[in-house]
Amino acid sequence: MTLTFYIARRFLTLFAMVFGGFLLLLTLIDMVEQVRRFEGIGMGEAARLAVLSVPSTLYRILPLIVILSTVGLFLSLARSSELVITRAAGRSALVTLMAPVGAALLIGAFGVSVLNPIAAATTRAYDLRSGQHDTSSSTLSVSGEGFWLRQGGAEGQTVIHAERSNADGTALWNVTFLTLTQDGQPARRVTAASAVLEPGGWRLSEIKEWPLGAGRNPEAASILAPELLLSSDLTADRIRNSFSQPSTIPIWDLPEFIDGLQSAGFSARAHMVWLQMELSLPLFLAAMVLIGAGFTMRHVRFGRTGLMVLLALVSGYAVFFLRNFAQVLGENGQIPVALAAWSPPVAATFLSLGLLLHLEEG
Repeated sequence: MTLTFYIARRFLTLFAMVFGGFLLLLTLIDMVEQVRRFEGIGMGEAARLAVLSVPSTLYRILPLIVILSTVGLFLSLARSSELVITRAAGRSALVTLMAPVGAALLIGAFGVSVLNPIAAATTRAYDLRSGQHDTSSSTLSVSGEGFWLRQGGAEGQTVIHAERSNADGTALWNVTFLTLTQDGQPARRVTAASAVLEPGGWRLSEIKEWPLGAGRNPEAASILAPELLLSSDLTADRIRNSFSQPSTIPIWDLPEFIDGLQSAGFSARAHMVWLQMELSLPLFLAAMVLIGAGFTMRHVRFGRTGLMVLLALVSGYAVFFLRNFAQVLGENGQIPVALAAWSPPVAATFLSLGLLLHLEEG
C-alpha cells in the first residue's frame, strides 16, 4: 500500500508540473493571439481574455497532459532502478500500474465534475467579453420561451425572437425583430407570423412594423403589410454554427439543455455525443496511462529509450485524434452516439493491456 501511494504521488506531482507548464505557455501564446485578433486592446485586456480562454484549451488537452506525465513517471522510475526493485520484490507490472491508473481515473472524475463547469463558465465569460470588441458576430440560444438570435449589420444589431423554428433555424414562426442603433437604442420593431431565411435576408409574412425613437408615437406610425424583406448576411451554416457549443454548457446542465433543444425542434445529437464523451473521460485518461506505460515501463539498459518515448507519444496522439474523429462521425450521425464516445477509450484500453501483457508478462 505504501508503494502504491508513493507511485501515485509521483504521478500526481508530475501531472501538476506538466499542467502548470502548459498553463503558463498557453496563457502567453493566447495573449499574443488576443492582441492580434482585437486590434487596439491593451496587454491588460489581452491577459484577461487569455485567462478566460485558456481553461477550455487545457481541459481539451487533458489526455495529452496525462500521457506526458506517464512517460515522465516511468522514465524516472526506470533511471533510478525503482522498477527493477519493484519487480524483484515480486510486484508485477500490472499491479504497479494500479497506482497511476487509479490516479488518472480520479483526475478524470475531477475533470468532469469540477473542471468541466469551470471551463464552460470561463468560455461563456470569454464570449461575452470578446463580443464587446467584435459586434459583427451572430449568437443563438434556446430556452423555454423559444429561441433568440442576434445578427450584426451596418445598421446595427438586430435581436430576433421566435416561438418555434425548423430544424436548422431558417424558418421561424411568431417571430419578432428588434433593430438597435449603433449606440444601442431601439430603432424599429417588427412582428411577423413567419419568417424564412433567403439569400440576402429574411422574408417575413403578415407583418406589423413599429418605428421606435424619441418623440414618436410607435402605434400611430405602425405599418401593416402582407410581406417584408429584411436584409441579413446570415446563412443556414452560420445559424447552425451560432448554437451554444456543447463545451460551453456545464455537464450538470447538459441533460436539461438537450431536452430543451429537442422540444424546440432542433437536433441535439452533437450535445448528446459531447455528454457521453465527457462521461467516458476517466476511462480515456486511464487508457492514456496504459499506452504510455506500455512503451516506457522498461529498464533503460535495454536501450532505444528515445524511440520508445516517441512511439508512446505518437500512439497517444493517434488515439487522441481517433477520439476526435469518432466524435465528428457521431455528430454527423455516421455512427451511434455510444459507439462514438466509448469505442476509442475501450479499444485503447484493451490494446494497451495486450501490449503490456506481451512485453511484461509474456
